[in-house]
Amino acid sequence: MRVGGYDLVPRWLPTLVLGAAAVLCLALGFWQLERAETKRAQAAGLVAASSLPAHVLGPLEAAGEPLRYRRLSAIGTFDAEGQVLIEGRRYAGQTGFQVVTPLRIAGGDVRVLVNRGWIPADAQGRPTAAPVPEGARTVTGDAYLPAPPAIALAGAADVAAWGARWPYLTLDLYRTRVDYPVQPVVILMDPAEPDGFARSWPRELPKEGMHLGYAVQWFAFAAIALLIWLRLSLRRGPGGRS
Repeated sequence: MRVGGYDLVPRWLPTLVLGAAAVLCLALGFWQLERAETKRAQAAGLVAASSLPAHVLGPLEAAGEPLRYRRLSAIGTFDAEGQVLIEGRRYAGQTGFQVVTPLRIAGGDVRVLVNRGWIPADAQGRPTAAPVPEGARTVTGDAYLPAPPAIALAGAADVAAWGARWPYLTLDLYRTRVDYPVQPVVILMDPAEPDGFARSWPRELPKEGMHLGYAVQWFAFAAIALLIWLRLSLRRGPGGRS
């Protein structure tokens, strides 16, 4: 656009702005493709881990992440005093509780938390009975690393106030209420084992689909920037004037 023989907008400015936008969108698109490939590799690794023989828990593990999606096994006795119920859990369209019971691993003082499944709430919202089996047990199931909700600030004082009914579970919070070592992973008890309740554990693998969708969007934005630049260039004409 020219006024009084002067360009109000320099001729090179649209090219600079649209070129920078296109380059940025392309970079973001390729970044999303890289993230999709990372998720694909993670999913393949986790599937491979789940096919390995069961890892037998004994002494305290150094970290839980290497055990994610592994099959776990432990021998010990359940500790009824440490049992907690996780509120607001749904199963088959009903609201109830998940029953988490510590298993004292034979030969030491280390416990591993075992999610024994779901129990319904009664008409007043209270949990139905969740008896703890006695005697030595062999427990098998999938490894699980519980995470807090997106917004959750709680400490030892909150845990004390919760009693035996918790809104959610993390291993760090559980450790604040006990004086014994706790394994850095939870066992989701196998649905075929007899000492649990209703169980159906969906396996959520990392998915690359979301990142592929974002990549397509960023590439589309880059194409739109290019088309706008071409249209402006054609409108300016050979003489460079609009």
